[in-house]
Amino acid sequence: MSLASGIPTFRGTDPGAIWKRDLTELATFAFFAENPVESWRWYLERFDLVRDARPNPAHHALAAIDRARAERGEDFLLVTQNIDTLHEAAGAARLLKVHGSADRVRCSAQRCRLGAPRGSLPLGRLDVAAFMAEPSPATLPRCPECEAPLRPHVLWFDEFYGDHADYQWDRLLATAAAATTIVFVGTSFSVGVTDVILQSGVSTGAVMLSIDPGAHSQPHRSLRHLAVPAEEVLPAACRAIGLSSV
Repeated sequence: MSLASGIPTFRGTDPGAIWKRDLTELATFAFFAENPVESWRWYLERFDLVRDARPNPAHHALAAIDRARAERGEDFLLVTQNIDTLHEAAGAARLLKVHGSADRVRCSAQRCRLGAPRGSLPLGRLDVAAFMAEPSPATLPRCPECEAPLRPHVLWFDEFYGDHADYQWDRLLATAAAATTIVFVGTSFSVGVTDVILQSGVSTGAVMLSIDPGAHSQPHRSLRHLAVPAEEVLPAACRAIGLSSV
């Protein structure tokens, strides 16, 4: 979804894909616990890229579909694995960020009210200038409640979807079970959440479509694949049904 906005994919085939450059150990709580300074440096570099990005036509198209269905009283849920804020910037209202959000942080300590399972705070409330100027344990962003190190409010590889209420895992499962149409956009089907939704759609007989120009293997025969960039096909779909996605 966000490649056309200048944000590299995580597992994709584009030359800048994060997966191609960085070890999966970096995106774990274990790495953060052992080396929070390097963990924060790694994330802040990427958050800078996310912060400067702007929504592309695919984001605006999905927001337009959301608005149109809401006006007709019809169900819709946009589930994203992306941690950027481009869907929100485009105007999407019914949005579930199952992997967390780059614009929020939370306390790493257990039982702190600003940590899991429900707490977080805006990244914008932090002054990270001292840390960026001289990354060290002394300049680490710290919790205003308990002084424990803060952490990005994202789902790491060694964590679970049920670890934080913001991931809304139960809502996702209920929506997937009730969905009559499921559209996957730009996913490699390499993350657990996509397989859960896919298998739910298979069991209920939902109409399923995958939009992705990449050459991924077909995960199920009932899934139709459009090898077209989302920023082209989604605005075209909006025009076909009389919606303006601008």
